[in-house]
Amino acid sequence: MSDPMQQQDKLAQPSNYLDRPRVLGLPDNLRNHIIAVIGEFVGTFLFLLFAELIAQIANQSPDIPQPGGGSNPPQLVMIAFGFGFSVMTNCFIFFRISGGQLNPAVSLTLALVRAISPLRAVLIIIAQFVAGIAAAGAVSAMTPGPIAFNNSLGGGASRSQGLFIEMFAAALLCITVLFMAVEKHRGTYLAPLAIGVSLFIGHLFAVYYTGAGINPARSLGPNVIMRSFPNYFWIYFLGPFMGSFFSALLHYLLKFLHYETANPGQDAEY
Repeated sequence: MSDPMQQQDKLAQPSNYLDRPRVLGLPDNLRNHIIAVIGEFVGTFLFLLFAELIAQIANQSPDIPQPGGGSNPPQLVMIAFGFGFSVMTNCFIFFRISGGQLNPAVSLTLALVRAISPLRAVLIIIAQFVAGIAAAGAVSAMTPGPIAFNNSLGGGASRSQGLFIEMFAAALLCITVLFMAVEKHRGTYLAPLAIGVSLFIGHLFAVYYTGAGINPARSLGPNVIMRSFPNYFWIYFLGPFMGSFFSALLHYLLKFLHYETANPGQDAEY
């Protein structure tokens, strides 16, 4: 007679776990890294491809405001919707494949809170940067005229102002990821929707002043294709990564204080 404890262990394992053959003889850990890299490359590429296509169209308007001029609300809303809905769609698609991070700042945040390993973060971030360049190249090839979706300072914003705009826009996104996706609760399934809305909001207030980088992979791609880097380009890397550290610090602080006890019963059955 078989051991009851062994039977319980088998029942506790996923149905596809037993006798699962190795794919191409690859160890599971390596195979999972490959899956995550593929998922992040394809997800980031599709996210930025459609978002940047929409931004390219929006920026073809003949009455585009010049730096120092007034904003163009319809243009801002169109770009914000493009990035918000594109990231939401691709987060829904790739959430169970690679986590649907699609942004080096998000991946850094997850590594800082130990939601993913440092090695996974490095591999994913490389894939995201390559995907950002590929997406910008694809949009440039598919649309007439010069690239019109690159990030640049506008509205009279200084470098320091642009830096903190990028930081807080990225922080909003990363905090949303941490408390909607990383922290598991009854609303976790809505995480891609919340992430899309947070990016939409970030673009509404950042597009006019910085072009709304918020994502270093998104910022790098157009400039690589254009072979042109403004002398303030560093704000599109430092700002979002500062947002990552801010978000991780807030997460650690609230977890240390056991934030779950401050407003209990949020996941209770009604």
